[in-house]
Amino acid sequence: MFNYFKISINTFKESVREPIYFLMLLAGLILIGSYPSAALFVFSEQLKLVVDSSMATGLIFGLIVAVLCASHTVAREMRNGTVLLLLSKPVYRWTFILGKITGIGAAVTLFTLLCNLATITSVFIATDQFRFDMTIFFSYYGVLIAICAVGMIFNFWRGSSFPEISTYAATLLIPIITAVCILTQERPTVSLTDLGYALVLLNFAVIAMSTISVVFATRLDIVANLSLCTTVFFLGLVSSYLFQRQTDSELLNALFQFCYAVLPNWQYFWLADAVAVNRPIPFSYVVDSLVYVVLYVSICSMWAVAIFQNKEIAGDGRV
Repeated sequence: MFNYFKISINTFKESVREPIYFLMLLAGLILIGSYPSAALFVFSEQLKLVVDSSMATGLIFGLIVAVLCASHTVAREMRNGTVLLLLSKPVYRWTFILGKITGIGAAVTLFTLLCNLATITSVFIATDQFRFDMTIFFSYYGVLIAICAVGMIFNFWRGSSFPEISTYAATLLIPIITAVCILTQERPTVSLTDLGYALVLLNFAVIAMSTISVVFATRLDIVANLSLCTTVFFLGLVSSYLFQRQTDSELLNALFQFCYAVLPNWQYFWLADAVAVNRPIPFSYVVDSLVYVVLYVSICSMWAVAIFQNKEIAGDGRV
């Protein structure tokens, strides 16, 4: 168990130290903060635009980060021989792969959490279709500048990793500005409780994709992994349309049912439309989604352990 926690922690640190991790995080935060300015060009739909765009940015960017983290921390270690050195010590293969899944899941959870907090802040900025709160707007971008400044200072004076320190600074500063908005600003027209539920569901989706990407990373390199995960993502978006249909062939019906059961249905985790029209999201729905994600992640984890158990690591020469 000690080895499991050490591998999980090291995997988390490796993920947040990757430059692409912080670049994607910074790009996502900048985009989410800019959406309220586009609300000036819509008619009575400013919050819907902000919520839909911000949630879509957090979901897409989170899925990409999940694949990249899995490829960098699993496939790359197989290629450079780090895994072989680690497994030569008293570390079981299942401990290694489950530690990787946990560490990558923690990294993408942090990524999605920061994007979700930025989404809540953007909702407070878009106060009206003809104006937005300039104080919060410039304070938010001032926080982003401060995050980069902290990373540069620590990198210059102490030689610390700029992406890692900047990510930790964002973890500290982004919740502060969100909390200030919630405590001091007038409540938006959307329900913050329902918005929070919808954002939590997005986090569930990203965790599920991170587990799938680790499974693929044990056999595939980064390009193939990203391509396959993208295919899974788009098929999951339209799985209800593609596979929930009846035909005259029993074999085809069974195949459709199998595909619908295997592919994660991402529409279950996308409730932006419900938030935009103030439709209540029951807490029981969040609990059911949590159970679904836990079961799906557990099955994918067992699948990853099974295929990694017979993996010939010493002969891995992927480029």
